[in-house]
Amino acid sequence: MEKWCVIYSSLTGNTKRVAEAMAEEAEADLFSVDEAPADLSAYAVVALGYWLRRGAPDPKMLAFLPRIEEIDVVLFQTHGTDPGSEHAVTAFARAGYALGKGCYIAGTFACQGRIHPKIVEKRKKEAAADDDPHAGKKAQARWQRAASHPDEEDLQKARAFMRVMQEKRLKRVARLEAGK
Repeated sequence: MEKWCVIYSSLTGNTKRVAEAMAEEAEADLFSVDEAPADLSAYAVVALGYWLRRGAPDPKMLAFLPRIEEIDVVLFQTHGTDPGSEHAVTAFARAGYALGKGCYIAGTFACQGRIHPKIVEKRKKEAAADDDPHAGKKAQARWQRAASHPDEEDLQKARAFMRVMQEKRLKRVARLEAGK
């Protein structure tokens, strides 16, 4: 059986909770980005999780991504925005762009998560107007929705996502072995 690992960066614990659920489902080794092994050649798939900062993976994960080369990758992220928002989708593109050469991105998973209280307070102080996209009324409503996440339903979705990724990996390996 192929080995998988999950490597995550977490500030508030949101990404760590999702990473733990994914690792448990995939029977994968679990590492924080600070403790990740330098040599990942023992793994067939690496799942990489991060929180968003300025529309991209957080600084620690952003620095780590170029080290990942020639391997199948699963990307997952937690953030205060809505999971299907342009902000979330663009962040996946930025993560993919930061990966080292030869990676195959098998899938992506986004999950809302509570925003660090210091960031919320900073944004409230910086709000220029009610329609400010980062701190206006709509943003504050989004923060309230995000405050209860990740919840158990989110973690169940993360587990289901990993099952799909495992099935997808089996099909990919079969195709590669068949020379297709």
